[in-house]
Amino acid sequence: MGTRIFVGNLPFSATETQLNELFSQHGEVTSVSIVKDKFTDRSRGFAFVEMTAADAATAAIAALNQFQMEGRPLTVNVARERTERPPRGNDRRSSRDSGNRW
Repeated sequence: MGTRIFVGNLPFSATETQLNELFSQHGEVTSVSIVKDKFTDRSRGFAFVEMTAADAATAAIAALNQFQMEGRPLTVNVARERTERPPRGNDRRSSRDSGNRW
């Protein structure tokens, strides 16, 4: 498994092909995934790029952090491990769900 890189502050018009070409200048790219809103299918402004070699990923991060893409400075760093998020919304159940009255 390669090194996974977080790319933030992406222009909403950026494509996976553009990112692949940009990062390929520094080494072999395994995958590119722009994160999109599940309802609108519009970019959420960040992506993940996976590179085969750790040294190529380090070079890409050094070269592309703050790189201007369509007037926006990219934020490029090693992706953090995904952590378990707490459930969204109110955790309290309604009286109807629990069988209790308030």
